[in-house]
Amino acid sequence: MTKREEFAAAAASRILIKDGPYGTEIQRAKLAAEDYAGDTGLAQDQKGNNDLVNLTQPQVIRAICDNYIDSGAHILATNTFNANRISQADYGAEALVHDINVSAARIIREAIDARTDGVPRFVAGAVGPTNKTLSLSPDVEDPGFREVTFDEIVEVYVEQCRALLEGGADFILVETVFDTLNCKAAIMAVKQLERELERDIPLMISLTLTDLSGRNLSGHTVEAFWYTVRHAKPLTIGLNCSFGAEQLRPHVQLLSDVADTYLMAYPNAGLPNDLGEYDEVPETTASLTRVWAENGRVNALGGCCGSTPNHIAAMARAVEGLAPRPLPTIDPEMHLAGLEPFTIAA
Repeated sequence: MTKREEFAAAAASRILIKDGPYGTEIQRAKLAAEDYAGDTGLAQDQKGNNDLVNLTQPQVIRAICDNYIDSGAHILATNTFNANRISQADYGAEALVHDINVSAARIIREAIDARTDGVPRFVAGAVGPTNKTLSLSPDVEDPGFREVTFDEIVEVYVEQCRALLEGGADFILVETVFDTLNCKAAIMAVKQLERELERDIPLMISLTLTDLSGRNLSGHTVEAFWYTVRHAKPLTIGLNCSFGAEQLRPHVQLLSDVADTYLMAYPNAGLPNDLGEYDEVPETTASLTRVWAENGRVNALGGCCGSTPNHIAAMARAVEGLAPRPLPTIDPEMHLAGLEPFTIAA
């Protein structure tokens, strides 16, 4: 079977579990600046460059991945949220983007392949939004100004995704989408690679909301966003980061009703406190996300900011034995979207 078919077979029998974030776990490793930099010879201070750890301390990433697998994760995302040329420019590490992504995917691939329990698991090559936006100007006095062009963003994503696939990624996960146009650049990059490599590259797309009304930073509602990216035929669509599960519930429900593909949601562990830390305990996150599963709203669940392997394990236990969301049959109508959805009546 193809990886798309393998995923469909696995998702037919259970609610799949995605892993949690790597950043917090890397911080717990208490790496010094020289640990981050390793023998790369980079002149700038690399402390905090979590993506570089794939190259310089691969055993740390492997241990985190193994912990998530032991917690019940089936979908393991690479530690590559900022492993693109634009974001790595902040550290002067642009030249290492290819190696970082290949190493990141290879670590997860090897961790999964080492398991002999017969449980299906997948490598999702994680692609973040970069720190640039195509839809909005960073200069309030010049609304038309952009720091990058669409074609430049496409090239950045082509470079990253090609390396992730080379390292063994099964899917490309375009996550934390705050700018829909950036997401469309990532989609175009993957479609270019499909033609170049002459193979199917399943896409996972995950939106992040910036306010409780349910819009991303570039203004799309959840439903409008789906109609904007539906043409890409993503393997999964979903929501991540944004808020905790309680605040994300109505938006998951809405997306579940309109999307005719698998739905993957991985919320934060509640809302951060005044110090920016997350206090929600694993059992709380698990009980809130279990409600989604009981109501047939999700096909895959995981954790974002503040989540730990304990959160993932609690979610896995909470939904064990519950039926996955059946894919809805959507009436063949013309759905369009500006910032709001629009359906042309038959």
